[in-house]
Amino acid sequence: MSSITIICIAFVIGYAFIALESVTKINKAAVAILMCVVCWTLLALGHEGLNLPGFELGESIERNLGEAGTTLFFLMGAMTIVEIVDQHGGFNWVRGALKSRTKRSLLWKIAFMTAILSAVLDNLTTSIVMIMILRKLVQDKQDRIWYAVCVIISANAGGAFSPIGDVTTIMLWNGKMITALGVIQEIIIPSCLAFIVPTAVLQFRLSGDLPQVVDKREASISEITKLQRKLIFALGVGGLCCVPVFHTVTELPAFVGILGVLGILWCVTEIIYRKKEEHDPMAKRVTNLLSRIDMSTIMFFLGILMAVATLSEIGVLTAVGEWLDETVGNDYLVTGAIGILSSIVDNVPLVAGAMKMYAIDPNSVNFAVDGIFWQLLAYCAGVGGSMLIIGSAAGVVVMGLERISFGWYMKNVTWIAFVGYIAGILCYWVEKTYLF
Repeated sequence: MSSITIICIAFVIGYAFIALESVTKINKAAVAILMCVVCWTLLALGHEGLNLPGFELGESIERNLGEAGTTLFFLMGAMTIVEIVDQHGGFNWVRGALKSRTKRSLLWKIAFMTAILSAVLDNLTTSIVMIMILRKLVQDKQDRIWYAVCVIISANAGGAFSPIGDVTTIMLWNGKMITALGVIQEIIIPSCLAFIVPTAVLQFRLSGDLPQVVDKREASISEITKLQRKLIFALGVGGLCCVPVFHTVTELPAFVGILGVLGILWCVTEIIYRKKEEHDPMAKRVTNLLSRIDMSTIMFFLGILMAVATLSEIGVLTAVGEWLDETVGNDYLVTGAIGILSSIVDNVPLVAGAMKMYAIDPNSVNFAVDGIFWQLLAYCAGVGGSMLIIGSAAGVVVMGLERISFGWYMKNVTWIAFVGYIAGILCYWVEKTYLF
């Protein structure tokens, strides 16, 4: 049995344990970390017998850890910024806009608000923001899970039609495969269908009036002035909005911008609280808020990204893409399959592999800039991740924050997300056939 086969088996076994967390009662983060270690150990012991041109173990680990680290630091920074803004009442206006009398009206407001914010910010940050707000609006755990599902689907759909809304669209945009105007103009309607259709289905899971929740933090929020609250909101959310601009201008990784925003916000809050006593419970210093970060989610994300990296290093992901191209051939079916596959493994290496498999061809309708293949890839890789809860960064974060099990999501949500996914693809086909 070859080393490649053994690594794939180890990955599948680890993935199965993650999927069966509710049965095994073993934390998914522990399994993901162990799976990462096992896969890399197998690669280290068997790479000499594999035909991997230019492969160097130490360099490979450092490169992949660096790529994973950019995502993890972005995640930690964004979670901290959102927590700071939220603890100081910065998202009160959003909660005010989302307040509803019925559960179904709140669901639709959540869907559209999430999609819009995801396109402006990114699906990861938006998911964190929306879950924090939902915790203030919905006390019933079971109801909140359905709203959280809507957040995942809407965040991924909203990020797919924006060049800065998802990691994969950023990759395609930076690689000159798509343009900002092209992807917005031709993908926005399919992406809207990808969350509107599932939301129409999800609304039947909710009924009745929504109990009003009193925010117990209002007293502590009042300890700072209204001007200070607005300042913290402007620095936090405004800073998040400027991160894509910072990335474009400096070409530095997005996490550098996130850390810059966090540093500024940290300094400002320290100045605000400098006259308060250290033991004052109302002083929401960043050093205290850091303890709220869910490190198990961070470790799970690290394990998943590094384990998937081994599959990329041994060429499995590229081989799957080539097999799809040779056996299927049709761009709609190939990208559709990539989207489904992106719900199983991380969509970043899949898109990276697809970008390496094909070159930009100005004479081809499919592979020219803003060609059918590239635009469909942006849509499918972004929206397809909603079909499994670990298929996207938004899903992983919500899974950790709301403790949603893999099995429950697959049983109750996968088919709903799939219906929206197919609706968007069909809509894009109609656009390209009759409009563009």
